[in-house]
Amino acid sequence: MSNYQSDLLRLLEARGYIHQLTDAAGLDAMAVSQVVPGYIGFDPTAPSLHVGSLVQIMMLRRMQQAGHKPIVLMGGGTGKIGDPSLRDEARSLLTNEKIAENVASIKRVFERFLTFGDGPTDAVMVDNADWLDKLEYIPFLRDIGQHFSVNRMLSFDSVKLRLDREQSLSFLEFNYMILQAYDFLELSRRAACRLQMGGSDQWGNIVNGIELARRVDGTQVFGLTSPLITTADGGKMGKTAKGAVWLNADALSPYDYWQFWRNTQDADVGRFMRLFTDLPLDEIARLEAAQGAEINAAKKLLADAATAMAHGTDAATAAAETARRTFEEGASDANLPTVSLGTDGLTVVQATAGLGFAPSNKEVRRKLAEGAIRVNGQVVTDPAMTLNAGDKVSFGAKKHGMIVA
Repeated sequence: MSNYQSDLLRLLEARGYIHQLTDAAGLDAMAVSQVVPGYIGFDPTAPSLHVGSLVQIMMLRRMQQAGHKPIVLMGGGTGKIGDPSLRDEARSLLTNEKIAENVASIKRVFERFLTFGDGPTDAVMVDNADWLDKLEYIPFLRDIGQHFSVNRMLSFDSVKLRLDREQSLSFLEFNYMILQAYDFLELSRRAACRLQMGGSDQWGNIVNGIELARRVDGTQVFGLTSPLITTADGGKMGKTAKGAVWLNADALSPYDYWQFWRNTQDADVGRFMRLFTDLPLDEIARLEAAQGAEINAAKKLLADAATAMAHGTDAATAAAETARRTFEEGASDANLPTVSLGTDGLTVVQATAGLGFAPSNKEVRRKLAEGAIRVNGQVVTDPAMTLNAGDKVSFGAKKHGMIVA
């Protein structure tokens, strides 16, 4: 553990959020002496953020808990270009109307995690379209573009990986890092923002912004990145057979969200509790040492806490009760994930794959042969078996879904 003096860096380090810092001593000293406004940017590429963004949302929450001011930057401007970081191809360009819809939808998530208002440590939400849309090209090139070295930009991982694979990188995307750096300069001027945080893939973009603020305004600002969060088996956090784990309830039910956390691998329970809940650190240390039935109880506690934070206590309680009734009593419930019977009917293979319980029909057939799939509590082995509305499909011990008309 480092010898940080500020509550901010102590909290971020203790809970596992720190990967790199541009000037640890400088930021530590500033966080001791004043309220530090800090931001993270979120591009509205979909109507909901997913669990992959949750570390960043929690970092803003930790800022507020430590007595500092979170700034949520919505990328209404940069979202029209798309961040090339760690991507194999360009994002599809969205219309202005779709971006506005996505921004409005995403905003609802942050109100669960942050307290917004006009106070010194209250969170604020801003949109970079407010300044990026108004830029004039020639003045921007003269005033800002002169501070960027193309040679250096080509060395950043977000660009280098695409070029090394001989994959196309458009001039549009190449501009993204300049605009992100300019965001930091604008927020420094508009909101006295002194810290930008982000995932480890954002390091180059953050450093660009720090250098731009120093060169143009002579302002000292700081950068902090979090580690890439992977599961104990090396998989990407938040990727499941059923798809992304969305944070909006209309994109993923609170029950499915609860189940995602309940299915955490044993080795990840303590780390995920530190990152994604407000449970006390000493309690987490005790829980992550648990074995057998106790580790399952710890996973339920993780699921309860994470779901309550994202969807409210009532939704978390309902999800936990649905799970208890389903697993312990074998009851069906309206909160279970569903798949529609449709006009042509469904076989057990189609239904199981449609519920997202297995990545392919081939995998479903393999599980059928193993006796791992049940319909209404009875083991099924015939892949051609057809199902009816109201049937309950169980895949192993933990996954259950309903067939609806």
